[in-house]
Amino acid sequence: MTLALIITPLASAMLSQITTPVIILGAMGLAFGLVLAFAAKVFAVQIDPRVEEIISVLPGANCGACGKAGCAGYADDIVHKGAEGNLCAPGGAAAAAAIARIMGTEAGSTVKKVAVIHCTCGGPDNTNWKYAYKGIETCRSAVNIAGGPNACSWGCIGYNDCLRACPFGAISLDSEGMRCIDLAKCTGCGSCVRACPRNIIDVVPLNRNVYIKCASLDKGPVAKQLCGSNKACIGCGICSRKCPVQAITIEKNLAKIDYAKCINCGICATGCPTGAILDLICGSRKKAEVIDELCIGCTICAKNCPVEAISGEIKKVHKIDKEKCVGCGVCIEKCPKQAIKEAD
Repeated sequence: MTLALIITPLASAMLSQITTPVIILGAMGLAFGLVLAFAAKVFAVQIDPRVEEIISVLPGANCGACGKAGCAGYADDIVHKGAEGNLCAPGGAAAAAAIARIMGTEAGSTVKKVAVIHCTCGGPDNTNWKYAYKGIETCRSAVNIAGGPNACSWGCIGYNDCLRACPFGAISLDSEGMRCIDLAKCTGCGSCVRACPRNIIDVVPLNRNVYIKCASLDKGPVAKQLCGSNKACIGCGICSRKCPVQAITIEKNLAKIDYAKCINCGICATGCPTGAILDLICGSRKKAEVIDELCIGCTICAKNCPVEAISGEIKKVHKIDKEKCVGCGVCIEKCPKQAIKEAD
């Protein structure tokens, strides 16, 4: 009985010691909660509903192709900083049109772009090596050791940093271990461009099918000697001289194509002595043909033909010299009466 009388006051005292701090903490929590709720309401940042709408129409890849910090950052810049609405490569024309509708503007023109690897070799099985690399198998790691293990210091190292960086699975390896880009899957986002430490990947218009497949700045004999595929650009200038629209220049021993000028004719590829220029539609271009009953003889086609394959007098049906025609399609694009078509 005496023990119970002693324990009861002790328990009561302990309970008091626990309860009082709990009540105080609870009161403080409630007070702070009310203060935070009030502050959140007073200092709340109003989000323009258009930002959320634009985010909803973007693909959510967060690839950085637009130059912004993800899709949310791009959407915010469109609404608040006037960024163009056609910069989303993965979204393409559909996203640009949706953004224009949300912003009440006209959609800017978009040309689908794809990535191109400017090298015909790469990796242990396809290029010449100057030493056996035993380090971390990434291009960025390998290039930091004596400039990389491959003999050509400009070409593909072959440890697939680009493949791993692609968010759309557009890069794969073929049966020979070469990196291949699936043009149907590629969105031109540029993730592979940023991943490549050799800067040999570029993004070009999809409607241009002629690419320089070399990045070597070495002089001709050296470039050819070091190239594992023997398809190095030797800077001979033949492609530049043959190009009918002066779209190719030779810079530091390497051919460069200006796609703003290129008409996709493929003449450069046929003239390249080393095969350093890839023409995806080689042999399948169709010659142009005049539809006599539609031609009004305006001469616009003749004036724009880069190879002077069209002739004819004003107000008379024009003719196309099939031997000269390179199938570039410029005349088809320029004809105001749709009087020129691809030959069957």
